[in-house]
Amino acid sequence: MNNLVDIQKLHRSFGGPAVLDGIDLTMAPGEFVALLGRSGSGKSTLLRVLAGLDTAPAQKLELPARRSVVFQEPRLLPWKSVIDNVALGVRRPEARSLATQALADVGLSHRINAWPLTLSGGEAQRSALARALVREPELLLLDEPFAALDALTRLRMHDLVFELWRKHHPAVLLVTHDVWEAVALADRILVLDQGRFIKEIRVDIDHPRRRDDPRTSRIEAELLKELGVEPLHA
Repeated sequence: MNNLVDIQKLHRSFGGPAVLDGIDLTMAPGEFVALLGRSGSGKSTLLRVLAGLDTAPAQKLELPARRSVVFQEPRLLPWKSVIDNVALGVRRPEARSLATQALADVGLSHRINAWPLTLSGGEAQRSALARALVREPELLLLDEPFAALDALTRLRMHDLVFELWRKHHPAVLLVTHDVWEAVALADRILVLDQGRFIKEIRVDIDHPRRRDDPRTSRIEAELLKELGVEPLHA
């Protein structure tokens, strides 16, 4: 099977030390990859390059044409209704019906005519997910989309993203600071530090994954140690 994403020797700097220092990355169609790293490690810079929002020299840079991004902030236009936000930029006659279906997929059929300022944080982020999915992306890029949500809403969003991934099956790159989020959702986890990948773990555990499973606990502990977080009890 050909890779959907194939990057070799990607470099990016902003006039100082390299933010991305010779990155190699491949992703298969439908693969769910999580990207962990401390603040300033280069995670968001890499995502912006993958999204086409930034340019960087690389020996090889092959990306799918259909890509969508969901950011930490929903970035909805307040003067447009939810359905008009979701359909924005879709240049197809059936744009509105596609937007209606995407909103149904994220459980917001009852809010299609609402204004963004009346939405809860979870509803706004689900609207942003619908806007990304309506474009039928081959690659879905998630830049810490749950970071601003409360704990319960965050867990519900984990379940929703997993169900949407299983239904639509795009390749997904999730940038996150949350180690459990990565373990719970991803097929493969990468740790980025000072512009280089320093760890790769495949998570061959069936869904749904439980935090009290010794296998997930071991992976979580290994990743935390890699990120410089030692357990409270040795």
